[in-house]
Amino acid sequence: MQIDSVGYRPQVPSLTASDRKRLKKETDAFEAIIIKMLLDKAIESKESLLPKDPGRDIYRSMMNDERSKQLSGAFGYSELLFNYLTEKRT
Repeated sequence: MQIDSVGYRPQVPSLTASDRKRLKKETDAFEAIIIKMLLDKAIESKESLLPKDPGRDIYRSMMNDERSKQLSGAFGYSELLFNYLTEKRT
């Protein structure tokens, strides 16, 4: 048992290379969700290049989903979360 200045600190095994790779993939996916929410809100407008038809909202959502996946990992949220989670294990 290891005690630090705050109290009990359980020993957590360090991550393997495959665990780190999986964690990075999941933090990128989380960042993609955040980016998609931002894009959905930012692109919401009454004036649109797309015609008003029943499929417009579905198409816009799918387009924002793909954009968010492409942009994930570039904004820094993923790296911040990954570093936070891996530091907790050391």
